[in-house]
Parts: sequence; C-alpha cells; structure tokens
Amino acid sequence: VQLQASGGGLVQAGGSLGVSCAASGRTLSNYAMGWFRQAPGKEREFVAAIHWSGGIAHYVDSVKGRFTISRDIDKNIMYLQMNNLKPEDTALYYCTARRGPYSEHVSEYNYWGQGTLVTVSS
Repeated sequence: VQLQASGGGLVQAGGSLGVSCAASGRTLSNYAMGWFRQAPGKEREFVAAIHWSGGIAHYVDSVKGRFTISRDIDKNIMYLQMNNLKPEDTALYYCTARRGPYSEHVSEYNYWGQGTLVTVSS
C-alpha cells in the first residue's frame, strides 16, 4: 500500500484545517487506516483510525469532539477534519494503514505516508 498525505498548513488557535491521504496499490477492504502525529521532541502518537469497510472510527481522547476521520471508498482517500485546533495539536501528521483491526500502537502499522505539517499558532 502506498500512502500520500496532503493538506496541513498554518492556522490560528480555534481554527480548522483538513488533511487527506490517498491510498493506492491494494484493495483496502480488510484494512484499518489511521493518523498519527509527532510533535518536536516527542514520540509519535495515535490520533484517529477508521476501518475501511465498516467505517467505525476511533479517536484519542484529546481530539474527541474536535477531529473527524472519514474515508471515500470510491476515491481511496482518507480525511481528517480538524476543528477548534489548539497549539498542542502542532505536529507532523502521518497517515498509516494495517491489515486487520485498528490499533493505537505505532509498531502495529505496516504502511506509512510522509508526514504533513500542521502548525497552530496561539
């Protein structure tokens, strides 16, 4: 699976931003796809994930109610809509995929896109 992330940018606190991830190379029906982020000097952390077929979504507590993960099955694109952004959301955002159920652990994902930078100013 090849993953290509796009979007991101600079936004003021309280603003909104979206990132997307285009997938290719394999049928995703038995895959979970997700977003992780990594802030400077910190470990990569789970943000959200969605099972490609069923569409069930999972979020880390810190983004619940603010971020929405979704996917377009026909276009093979995953999205992350981020609202009410906070400075602590500043990070490189990575899209990822694994065969099987979702996981919150970096090591359990097999495929990674390049990071896209989200910067939230205070």
